[in-house]
Amino acid sequence: MKSTINFLLLILKWMLICVLVGILAGASSALFLYTLNLATDFRNTHLWMVFLLPIAGLAIGYLYHFYGKEVSKGNNLILEEYENPQQTIPLKMAPMVYIGTILTHLFGGSAGREGTAVQMSTAIADQFTGIFKLTETERRMILIIGISGGFASVFGTPLTGAIFAIEVLYFSRVSIKSIIPSFLTAFIAYYTVEFFQIPHTQYPKPYIPELHLQIIPWLIFAGIVFGLTARMFSTSVHYFTQKAKELISFPPLRPFLGGLIFALVIYFTGATKYLGLGIPTILESFQYAQEGDVFLLKLIATAFILGTGFKGGEVTPLFFIGATLGSALSIFVPLPVSLLAAMGFVAVFSGATHTPIACTIMGIELFGWQSGIYVGIACFVAYFFSGYLGIYESQVVKGPKHILYHLLTKRNLKNL
Repeated sequence: MKSTINFLLLILKWMLICVLVGILAGASSALFLYTLNLATDFRNTHLWMVFLLPIAGLAIGYLYHFYGKEVSKGNNLILEEYENPQQTIPLKMAPMVYIGTILTHLFGGSAGREGTAVQMSTAIADQFTGIFKLTETERRMILIIGISGGFASVFGTPLTGAIFAIEVLYFSRVSIKSIIPSFLTAFIAYYTVEFFQIPHTQYPKPYIPELHLQIIPWLIFAGIVFGLTARMFSTSVHYFTQKAKELISFPPLRPFLGGLIFALVIYFTGATKYLGLGIPTILESFQYAQEGDVFLLKLIATAFILGTGFKGGEVTPLFFIGATLGSALSIFVPLPVSLLAAMGFVAVFSGATHTPIACTIMGIELFGWQSGIYVGIACFVAYFFSGYLGIYESQVVKGPKHILYHLLTKRNLKNL
């Protein structure tokens, strides 16, 4: 009887935690999305704001250098705390990444939003570790539901959010007990954003041709290109980050000078489509073929902005890169432009995060179940061709990719 009561109390405790984290994650994402939309709309009608990007960068740099060194690792800190728990993630991570991201977008930096939502929700969730006196194993569950709640609420994809949180941490000793809390929190967070009537971006449903054997090689080819592009993006972000540290010793000056260079490039080229999230260009990619250099310029712009210290996520830029690349491939790949854009949208993301299952689910959630086989092939091929390095430096990468690379090269995956 006593064990039954303890079991029921345990279930009630985790239901309460999931509800609290889901509501708080959803509410924080709703606030973030609302203010992000305001910032984007204001910048789009006042393009001169981009010339103040260096000042915004200096403010972000000073904020993190003097008040947020312990949270400056962002998503990597979350992954490190999951793999090797040390201390509760400071709550100040949430307001700091929120302020940094809004400033980045308000003044035109090329960045995303998923990193911000995940950091906010996970920092909030981790505060319950002390409140409920959770064990080390239970704390890992808290971090998982923090990730799932943030991801699900910011993109409007609860299934993807729940699976992404598990898959991105899969080889860091994920417990099967985390699955139900991850799904429960993701759906609560998603419906919390719906309650606040904050709209998510609606993407066009692609035209799905009949599947036959002649199409398969083209799907594999596209997946390879998407995977190599994901590898290029991850490498570029790490390259700019390392170079900024080598060339500029005082951290606040890195985003200042990065913002100055970025603003000058925008001024002389007029390439305003690369500011912010770039949602309009993503939507256009489903309608007609983009120029072949659009994806590459967004890749460089985002890698440079994030590498020099601005805040925001990488995922929406990866959507941009993948969709415009897929759109451009339609010039010679005999598949509908909308389908190739949809495949690239999720496949580049898959390669950069080593999460092919979650990205396949995202493709189905966003583009319909009919696209499942196409986005699935693209995501898994991209995953295998993207190499070891991803956007999350602290992510543990093992599994099928590690085994295959080791068999093919007879050497450690980290040496690739």
